[in-house]
Amino acid sequence: MTQRVSRSDPIADAGERTLVVGGDRPIRISAGHRLMHHDGKCSRPHGHNYELTVRLTGHLTDEGWVVDKGEVTDAIDAWDHRFLLEAGDPLIDAFEESGDGDAVVVLERPPTAEVMATVLERRLADRLPDTVSEIAVTVRETGELCTR
Repeated sequence: MTQRVSRSDPIADAGERTLVVGGDRPIRISAGHRLMHHDGKCSRPHGHNYELTVRLTGHLTDEGWVVDKGEVTDAIDAWDHRFLLEAGDPLIDAFEESGDGDAVVVLERPPTAEVMATVLERRLADRLPDTVSEIAVTVRETGELCTR
């Protein structure tokens, strides 16, 4: 019996690949927020059904993928059914006092779709392997508002 041996490793020769999580079916989360320093109606607590898509580029890991999709969805799920507030917002204390402190995610900047995309990109960069070279998060707050 003859065994055929490949002269090259297809994983090592694959170059960079792109993984899109939530491409045709975006990841959906529901979250509340408010924009503390806004003069309009967005200064009131309210919520959205967000749609997120994550695009990752990198070399394949030994497991044969760019990243484990679960790492991406876990980072996003941490915001599902939570209230996103800017540091210093008095609502943070109100949630704590009511016993719902675990329902709050505190961001250093106002919780806009643009900030959410930036923060998620940074969080993913911190938790994903060094084989990932690019991370791009798209957050759609409404049908009219999308940030990349």
